[in-house]
Amino acid sequence: MEVTDLLGLETDIRIPNHYYELNEAELTERVRAVKERLGDRLFIPGHHYQKDEVIQFADARGDSLKLAQICAEMPNAEFIVFCGVHFMAETADMLTKEHQKVILPDMRAGCSMADMADIEQTERGWERMQSIWGDTILPLTYVNSTAAIKGFVGKYGGACVTSGNVKKMLRWAFEQKERILFLPDQHLGRNTAFELGVPLEHMCVYDPIANDFEYEGAWEDVRVILWKGHCSVHEKFTVEHVKHAKMRDSEIQVIVHPECPFDVVQASDFAGSTNYIIDTISQAEAGTKWAIGTEMNLVNRIIAEHPNKQIESLNPFLCPCLTMNRIDLPHLLWSLEELEAGRVVNRITVDEEVAKYAVLSLERMLELS
Repeated sequence: MEVTDLLGLETDIRIPNHYYELNEAELTERVRAVKERLGDRLFIPGHHYQKDEVIQFADARGDSLKLAQICAEMPNAEFIVFCGVHFMAETADMLTKEHQKVILPDMRAGCSMADMADIEQTERGWERMQSIWGDTILPLTYVNSTAAIKGFVGKYGGACVTSGNVKKMLRWAFEQKERILFLPDQHLGRNTAFELGVPLEHMCVYDPIANDFEYEGAWEDVRVILWKGHCSVHEKFTVEHVKHAKMRDSEIQVIVHPECPFDVVQASDFAGSTNYIIDTISQAEAGTKWAIGTEMNLVNRIIAEHPNKQIESLNPFLCPCLTMNRIDLPHLLWSLEELEAGRVVNRITVDEEVAKYAVLSLERMLELS
């Protein structure tokens, strides 16, 4: 693990074991003290899926893009300690100023979905797609992707999407080209395209491992090419979970994230982005009953914030997002105390050439949203 001191010198360092010997009260007090001493030099964005022990120190909460945009509006913050996962910190690095340093408290905090599409696979797949469909495809990528994939999409005229603006972005994409390549989450792409009127039989799935397509129809009928990727959390929700919730209580309303599989979204009462879920529950009448199909840390926080409603997880046995949970109090404290000592650990930087096209894909989206 690299550490860069403020003179630019790099050494090898890992979190010392003694941080794990501290109890929660000690960790909490020391994080609070460092935050106070660093003041405006420090900004801590926290993703909705973070644990309560970490999110309590967030200066802003939100989804990945919202947090990166907020970071860009904090030019006085010398250090941005991003409590999220790797691709989120990359986006923050690309949108902030050169003098700002983006830090990820634990470099193991990745995203399994983002990791399902690497640049070598994408370039190989794109070459295969061009040989079949020619220059009729516009690539779109979910923001839950690496900077390299965002850069690929930007280079070929495409844009990023969020789960909140994905319908608008797909409509725009179909105005540009006959077909769309949607990566890396097949479920968000399928659910949205279907909602916009594209039949399932006009969608194929590209398998990057086999460099082949899961499709039985004619090539000319394909309108959406779905990358074979998924969220390891949201794919765990099933139609049986929806049926069981409804069977136990006919008054319960099921709301899920569109990263869930197609049949789960179709069986649910509502589907939408994280912010859509939060807002829907917040605006619901007291006494209403809800089963939520999304990440467990967020569901538990929503339950705590709305004691006047009956809220439960659609799958109560689901584990929280494992990579999000890599960010814990020991790593947060360690990264902050290293900063205070003049050492920048786990800094996230994006190659300048990659960033140029990746920012272009983000700007196209923001101009249209």
